[in-house]
Amino acid sequence: MKPSVDIKLIECPRDAMQGFERIISTPDKVSYIESLLKVGFDTLDMGSFVSPKAIPQMADTADVFRQLSIAAPTSKKLVIVANERGAREALTFSSIDYLGFPFSVSETFQQRNTNAGREQAYTTVATLQELCLAAQRKLVVYFSMAFGNPYGDVYHPDEVLEWAHRLQPLGISIFSLADTVGMASPDQVYKLTAAFIKEFSQLETGLHLHASPAGWKEKVEAGLQAGCVRFDAALGGVGGCPMAADRLVGNLNMELLVQWLDEKGYSTGIDKEQLMICSLQAQQLFA
Repeated sequence: MKPSVDIKLIECPRDAMQGFERIISTPDKVSYIESLLKVGFDTLDMGSFVSPKAIPQMADTADVFRQLSIAAPTSKKLVIVANERGAREALTFSSIDYLGFPFSVSETFQQRNTNAGREQAYTTVATLQELCLAAQRKLVVYFSMAFGNPYGDVYHPDEVLEWAHRLQPLGISIFSLADTVGMASPDQVYKLTAAFIKEFSQLETGLHLHASPAGWKEKVEAGLQAGCVRFDAALGGVGGCPMAADRLVGNLNMELLVQWLDEKGYSTGIDKEQLMICSLQAQQLFA
C-alpha cells in the first residue's frame, strides 16, 4: 500500500465513555460530540441503545441525539445495538447512519455481551439487517474476539471467515475485526486481515484494535500492509475492554494515530486544529 491512500478514521467516544466510572452528564457529552463532529472523522461511534443496567453510562444516548444541534456535520453517526428493541429505538433518529452489532467469535463472550449464543446472534443480525434495509441505513458487524479470547474457548482464525461467509449473504457490507482484549500480535493482525480482505474483497473491512501505548504502531502497520484502510480509535486512547488483563491496554490513541499516519503520508481528512481542541476537551472530560 502506498501513502496517498485515503484512511477512514472512526472516532469512538462511546467506547471511551462506556467503562468510565464517573457518569458523564448529558450536556457534557453533547458538547464533546458536537466538537468531534467538526474534526472530519469519517464516522463517530457515538453511543449505544442497550440496557441501562448493563451499561449505565449509555443510558442517555437518546437524549444526546435529541440535543445535538450541529448543522451539516461531515461525520456519519454510528450506535451500537444488541437486539431488535435497541435497533428499533435507534432507527427513530434520522441522523443515525449506521447500527453496529457485536458478533463474537467466542461463544462465552457472546453470552456475556448480549445474553445470547452465536446462533441466536446470527438470527438477531438477520433481523437487524432487515430493519436497516427498510430504513435505508447500514449495519456494521463487529467480530469481537476476532484474534482469540481469554476464556479458553477453541479459536481458529478460519472461524472468523466462516462466520463472515454465513453473515455476508444477508447483505452485510461492512465488517470490523476487533482485537477485543488486546491480545493479538502484529503477525496475527496481518494474517487475518489479509485473508479476510482477500476473501471478501467486495466488502469494507475495518480494524478495531486495542493495544498498550508501546504496541499500537506495529498493529496498525500490520493492518495497513494487509490492505485495511478503516481504523477505530479514541482520543487519548481512553477506553477499551475492561476484561483486558493489562490495565494499560485500551483503544488506539487517535491523536497519535493521526500524527503517525500524517508523517507516513496517508490522507485522513482531519482538521488538526479542531482535533487538538477536542483533545483538550477529552483530557478534561476523562480527568
